[in-house]
Amino acid sequence: MDAKDVKTYNSVKEVINATVAQYKNDVAFRVKVKAGKEPEYKDYTFGEFLDNVNAVGSAFYKAGLKGKRIAIVGRNQYYWVVPHIACLIGGIVSVPIDKELPLGELEDSLVRAEVDAIVFDSKYKENIDIIRLNGKTTIKEYFCMNEKLDGMASIEELIKEGEAVIASGDYSFIECQPDPSRMAILLFTSGTTSKSKAVMLSDHGIAVNVSDLLATEIFREHCTNIAFLPYHHILGSTGMLFCIADGMRTVFSDGIRYIQQNFSEYGVDFFLGVPALVDKMYESVEKGIAKQGKTKAVAFAKKLSRFLLFFHIDVRRKLFGSIIQQLGGNLNYIISGGAPLSARVAEGFHDFGIDIYQGYGLTETSPVLVAENYQYHRFGSIGKALPHVTAEMKDKGEDGMGELCVKAPNVMLGYYKNEELTNEVIDKDGWFHTGDLGYIDKDGYIFLTGRKKDMIVLKNGKKAFPEEIEMLINRLPGILDSFVYGEPIDGDYTDLRICCEVQFDKKACKELYGEDESAIRDGIWNSIKELNQTIPHYKRVTDLYLTEENFIKTTSLKIKRKEELQKVLKAKGLIK
Repeated sequence: MDAKDVKTYNSVKEVINATVAQYKNDVAFRVKVKAGKEPEYKDYTFGEFLDNVNAVGSAFYKAGLKGKRIAIVGRNQYYWVVPHIACLIGGIVSVPIDKELPLGELEDSLVRAEVDAIVFDSKYKENIDIIRLNGKTTIKEYFCMNEKLDGMASIEELIKEGEAVIASGDYSFIECQPDPSRMAILLFTSGTTSKSKAVMLSDHGIAVNVSDLLATEIFREHCTNIAFLPYHHILGSTGMLFCIADGMRTVFSDGIRYIQQNFSEYGVDFFLGVPALVDKMYESVEKGIAKQGKTKAVAFAKKLSRFLLFFHIDVRRKLFGSIIQQLGGNLNYIISGGAPLSARVAEGFHDFGIDIYQGYGLTETSPVLVAENYQYHRFGSIGKALPHVTAEMKDKGEDGMGELCVKAPNVMLGYYKNEELTNEVIDKDGWFHTGDLGYIDKDGYIFLTGRKKDMIVLKNGKKAFPEEIEMLINRLPGILDSFVYGEPIDGDYTDLRICCEVQFDKKACKELYGEDESAIRDGIWNSIKELNQTIPHYKRVTDLYLTEENFIKTTSLKIKRKEELQKVLKAKGLIK
């Protein structure tokens, strides 16, 4: 992908102004204001959205918050977006924080980030009240997203206050031209507070990343996007900016249980999610097909549509219309990011006539580095580097695999107050080391095999990647999730064997293997042994541990491997 053909924005303010100039009277956000049998909605055009942003920003300035830091804690909603964008275009640092953090971690994050104000969702008022009483933070101003509480202004009140500021002739916020090289977002990576890293992202880097996404992901006009991925994750917030810049209408989910209903209710045709969610969507479709006894018929229809597609005859959405209807009827595009997506799931959605592309990146890269699109698409690959990204595999081994390293404007400014850790990932030549291993083929497609830190190195020098094996195990019947790890042999951590912890679906397994627990274990173990015959000998699973408990995960649904390993080794009696 060539950077010279990209319209490059230098700041988020440029992105927003250009978007409003093009789509001013189009609907930017549709908000449900009344649920029930006869729901009611409120639409905000792009012009109204910018007016709200300018008003809130003007109110922030009046409160003395110009150049300060504002934390944002809450569920995805319109009044999350407004203050966040006000910060980005007004020279205020936005500090999005995970709403699901335990009280202690939430407080520690606010202390570490040295925030001056907080915008919070009323749902989390109890925690905010405790933090306010504790007095450990530097917070001087408290604002509630969705209602007025205990003398704290709501966003709607800030809008009125800011409108009055502007009406008085004070255009200081609107006319502000913040330095694009400055820190615009301070964001914590997933993990416990003591281990999470505070990442400093620049205004320019975020804007360039949005520019690259606009040049790479070309969709039809006026798509409807459902904001399901949490905005406190950088993929969620940059994805939100991309959807705004692309002129999409954004709607909000009522929760995971209502996702299918919301797809239909709003006519959703674009979905941005993590593989765990995309997998669940595909799994529900497969279950629906099986329940109707149409598995063989659908398999035949897939073969037929692939044959016709070879001759540029596309009948997929007609042929699989009833399946697409299960997903709301309008779904055209899925982008999956945050972790590798199963090739089977990618091919499955493609067969149904839904374009599905992977994106790859990290919090430290604002976040997207690599992506697929309609032109650059190869199953098993994560796509090609974005226009402004230079990618190389460093320290390649005999197998041709190396660590993916990049140079790009969207690479972070560094870890906040941690120069030593910053220097560990950004070398003296300016290369950012992603920690992901893989290779680049002759056509420039990038393939990843696993995380460098999660790689299992066996005594014979062979290397196995847990995610690669987990993808295969997770396809087996009755298995909800799997965790592959290296277990020390006789307590020797230099001599490992590959083992697997499996979270199983008790009801499904009873139907498959019978009521007896030993029969369930034997059934699952036999299916894993069959799988073992299809993979290289050194990657084969040698032991199985079953559990019904959920794995320890981040809020982006990635397994916390160190914590989960400790848990399973304790459960097996290998450590105290």
